[in-house]
Amino acid sequence: MREPVNRTILLLDIEKFSRRDDVVQAVLRRRLNHLVDRTLEAAGVEPTQQYREDRGDGLIVLLSGDVAKTALLRALLTTAPDLLHEHNLLASDSAQMRLRMVLASGEVAHDPHARTTGGIVGHDLNQACRLLDADVLRAALAARPREHAVLAVSAPVYEGIVRHGHRGVRPELFRPADVEVKDGVLAAWIHQGDGQPADPGPARAAETAAAPGPVPRPSSAEAAPPSPEPEEKTETKPEREPEPEAARSAPVFHFHGNPVVHGSFVAGNQHGVSGGTVHGDVVLGGTEGSPA
Repeated sequence: MREPVNRTILLLDIEKFSRRDDVVQAVLRRRLNHLVDRTLEAAGVEPTQQYREDRGDGLIVLLSGDVAKTALLRALLTTAPDLLHEHNLLASDSAQMRLRMVLASGEVAHDPHARTTGGIVGHDLNQACRLLDADVLRAALAARPREHAVLAVSAPVYEGIVRHGHRGVRPELFRPADVEVKDGVLAAWIHQGDGQPADPGPARAAETAAAPGPVPRPSSAEAAPPSPEPEEKTETKPEREPEPEAARSAPVFHFHGNPVVHGSFVAGNQHGVSGGTVHGDVVLGGTEGSPA
């Protein structure tokens, strides 16, 4: 067995892999390797800095100590989810892929044997595998149906990298979780995805719908009923008393020159004339406002 050396440990596992048929499993395995290739490239990892071991429904990736964990963590939080989104956007329902991922570090030794592959051993590697298979991590992924992956980090990675808030790493989005394993309790921190609150349940949605709020304006697509045209305002005049029928039908008299009128009999309305001498033209009879 070779001497153990410190490695960055990356573990990935496909959710519900064994429920797929052989053809779909082969497709998912190819897509997983492609995803790991692109993610490690984004983190600046060279082929000579990595060791991979196929686990059927997942991968074990060991990285040399000179690989920056900060760059790898950023790639796992951005590049990997984006690649999963692209795959699931085009894949059929049976070929959808969601991942559980674990980032850890520790001492790992390589103990190869003739005519066999693999042979990596180490306590830290075993603990990382137990974290990957923990119920708390499976439940975290199941509780996020709109997301494509869930990431957990071990205590050394959290203490050495995450809690310091390096660029692109937000420690407030990691919550602690105690994972029960065979020999005790394993501390881990699970990333909370996009950090958005969970969707409200039906009761909460109904409560929100019933809550008072501003009335939404109709959109341009919605035809609003035509509003009635404003009535034209007219000046209100006091009502006049109706004139007698005789006055409305009385004859009209025209006087020209300087007539002399005795008495006060006038056929029609009379205004300021009650006998005496009238100068100018006089029109008697008719109604007020009617043409002479």
